[in-house]
Amino acid sequence: MSRAPKTLAIVDSGGATISVSLLARVENRWRLLGTLAGPAGTSESSLLAVLAARGRDLDAAGAASSELADGALDDMPRLSARSRPPSTLLVLGASRRTVAYMTAEAHRTAWRVASASTETHDPREMTELALGREVGAILIGFGDPPGPDERAALDDLAALAGAIARRRPELRLFLGGPIRTRSSWLEAIGEELPGDPERITQVPSASGRRSTTDTLRRVLDDRISDPADGRWAVRRSVETLADLLDRRVELLEIGFDGGARFMADPGAGGMAPVAAGIVTAQGALVFPEPDDESVDAVLAWTTGSLDRHRMGDRLRELRSRPWVDAAGDGARLRLAAASAALARIEALTPELADRPAADLTVVAGGAFATAPASAISLAIADTIRRAGVSQLAWDHARLLGPIGTIEDPGERRTLLADVLRDAIVPLGTVVVAGGVGASRAPGRRGSGTGARLDLEVSGTNTRRDLAAGELAFIDLPPGQVAEAQLEFSQVVRFGKRTRRISVPVSGGLAGLILDLRDVPLRLPERRDLRRSRLAEWSALAWPRDDR
Repeated sequence: MSRAPKTLAIVDSGGATISVSLLARVENRWRLLGTLAGPAGTSESSLLAVLAARGRDLDAAGAASSELADGALDDMPRLSARSRPPSTLLVLGASRRTVAYMTAEAHRTAWRVASASTETHDPREMTELALGREVGAILIGFGDPPGPDERAALDDLAALAGAIARRRPELRLFLGGPIRTRSSWLEAIGEELPGDPERITQVPSASGRRSTTDTLRRVLDDRISDPADGRWAVRRSVETLADLLDRRVELLEIGFDGGARFMADPGAGGMAPVAAGIVTAQGALVFPEPDDESVDAVLAWTTGSLDRHRMGDRLRELRSRPWVDAAGDGARLRLAAASAALARIEALTPELADRPAADLTVVAGGAFATAPASAISLAIADTIRRAGVSQLAWDHARLLGPIGTIEDPGERRTLLADVLRDAIVPLGTVVVAGGVGASRAPGRRGSGTGARLDLEVSGTNTRRDLAAGELAFIDLPPGQVAEAQLEFSQVVRFGKRTRRISVPVSGGLAGLILDLRDVPLRLPERRDLRRSRLAEWSALAWPRDDR
């Protein structure tokens, strides 16, 4: 019988960074020995060697020390996950309407999306787009049934689809509508279609029905999902956490090339939890070629005075050199870009926004690595807004993706149960009340009290009055548990309509966050007023010497 390992390496490789962690077996449970990250492309072995040397210093006389020797690292068991860059899906259609529908669904998948229609591009331009090296698949569709504005383009698009299928036999095609029944398709492909016939998939036409959209998204996801990709594997970890903790768990991940949002409720009646959510390229920290819309989205979350052109340059620099300028203004830029990505994911998942607030919200991804805990918590409160109370935590060592690659649910649950306290850093608790009243102007308190807080911590009671629209950070250290009682001057939304609530809260690096701002958050349209409002809240979350 082989000896059970006393150490385990966990590797999470992303588009911008690689994170390596070492687990050691201590008193019959796995503990996090250390974690280290470096730029993408850094040797995994080099990072492991540094961690092993530190581990030997800590465990010089321990049982794991021999397994941390340089010669033993190559044989050390490891869990690895790798987030692969998204492939490009080209969406072609016979009308702007159909292309907009299919693009909206494709954005809810891990494909990076480009689009064109016969109303905006001529056949030569569409052919040039289809032959681009970056294109990994093409989706061509019509309305169901094709509208009067689309019928004239049926044969042209069918001929284009056939020509693409013949010219690029490695390319996957998703065809919606009657393309394969048109004579122009048959003429274009010739007597025999080259390549694997399974690469051509029939998908529903653009009908706008919910069942159709779900089917289209499922087909697109099935062709790109990868169980070894950390962004997909983290779904299993969310399901295991919900089962392990018997709590509603939500995960928000923002990475270099994409993001994810998953939520799982505890299993009922012995059933295993099933996580709902998406993996999407729209969750990328910075797009490869930032356009005006994506630049404006980041500007909307910044307090500085950059214009669109200078912000575009900053984002291109961040894309090309993600490890440069990671402190000070660079950290603020990264978090503004992460907030814009979170806002996009929120807009793409209305089915999750309708659910009650999660008991535990886990933040993951390299986008949050350089921001203070209070600023991370504020970014979540700003963008993922639901009335209720949620404990916030951070997957600082990036363990959830690799652990999610474990296929056996029992093994995955055992490992997560062991390392949970080490892997998930508590950020604090956010309490959001809806319908408290209009947000106050910057620098001015509301005309009346929005709520009164009574917080009992270890027998000591803290009382505080808060105005409608106010945001407050209250010190509550990690490991501290308290009971928060809130009495409002009017009926508010908090899962139900009420004037008094009493909720358990737990501490963290950011403490307790009381949020009496609008749900959803309403910010001024004027850029100067918006910057002023954001600066007021930002001053509460960022260290004073970092402003």
